[in-house]
Amino acid sequence: MLLPKTKRNISRIIPFGVIWLIFSTVYTQLEKGLLGSLKYYPSTGNPYTFSRNIFITPISALIAGLLIGTIEILYFNRLFRQKSFTKKIVYKSITYLVIILSFLIGLTAIANSIELQTTVFNTEVWNNVWAFFLDYAFLSVVMYMAAIIVISQFYAEVSENIGQGVLNNFFTGKYHSPTEEERIFMFLDMKSSTTIAENLGHVKYFEMLREYYSDFSDPIIKYRGEIYQYVGDEIIVSWTLKNGLQNYNCIQCFFALKTSIGKQTRKYTEKFGLTPEFKAGFHLGKVTTGEIGVIKKEIVFTGDVLNTTARIQGLCNTYKVDILLSGDLVKKLDLHSQFQIKSLGQNELRGRDEKIELFTIL
Repeated sequence: MLLPKTKRNISRIIPFGVIWLIFSTVYTQLEKGLLGSLKYYPSTGNPYTFSRNIFITPISALIAGLLIGTIEILYFNRLFRQKSFTKKIVYKSITYLVIILSFLIGLTAIANSIELQTTVFNTEVWNNVWAFFLDYAFLSVVMYMAAIIVISQFYAEVSENIGQGVLNNFFTGKYHSPTEEERIFMFLDMKSSTTIAENLGHVKYFEMLREYYSDFSDPIIKYRGEIYQYVGDEIIVSWTLKNGLQNYNCIQCFFALKTSIGKQTRKYTEKFGLTPEFKAGFHLGKVTTGEIGVIKKEIVFTGDVLNTTARIQGLCNTYKVDILLSGDLVKKLDLHSQFQIKSLGQNELRGRDEKIELFTIL
């Protein structure tokens, strides 16, 4: 079984290959339309075979797209993280264009050596290669590749900013019509955030928040959570009922977040003079999920479960605990076999008619 992070990376890499495959297939058809029955490129005299290009070009583009996607997701995405949206697209597009041109030169040399039935080091092969690459006609190819790179980078940045899952849901129209589903929610709030902000100053506090949320990423991915919203120093994480209950993912995620921040104690102390701590409330229930908005579209959850989870999280200070769970969630999870839990009794939450039993994990 692949790890959730590996699955996520693969799902982020595949669209690059798909984009390159589609655009290269279109290019091959346009090329055929322009050259017709010709057996050579008029500008260079190099041999042209449509039956070869219709397979080689898309397959090569698919490989190139997957290669770019792999480099992007595993390396460049982090390398350029501090750059602005536009600068990231420009810098990475130029870098990728250089890589692709180098790849294309090698591919063209191989294709010519096959066509001429000679070795790739033959002088005639390279004369054909340079005749093609140094010809003005190749400018159209370069511009076409640049367009594909920019489009794939734009997709990557939009996906990174609004979340791949949200973007995929927009594409598939999963929530175009409101859908009722049962989900688990975790409302996680930083302790003493107002005091910390006053002591650090707003700019320094924002820098700490950025580090804080960044350190949350891997545990949330590992335990199959979905970030719903950042609300100041509060983060709302959601799970489908299946993903949240499986292997106690929602609870395991909370403790993994604690561990992640704990491992970075030295970093936070050196940069900010403190290590942030947090508390969280958990609950489950039905929500209506759907797209909303005209000027700015979002996929939102509506339902009493959100308000209830917020109220539960707000009682952490009252009970002097870092984690509170509703009785409904505890029943679904059957925590007794894996965790030491303690009932805190019935509580009448503000805005609810009936009382709800709360639990903490010791």
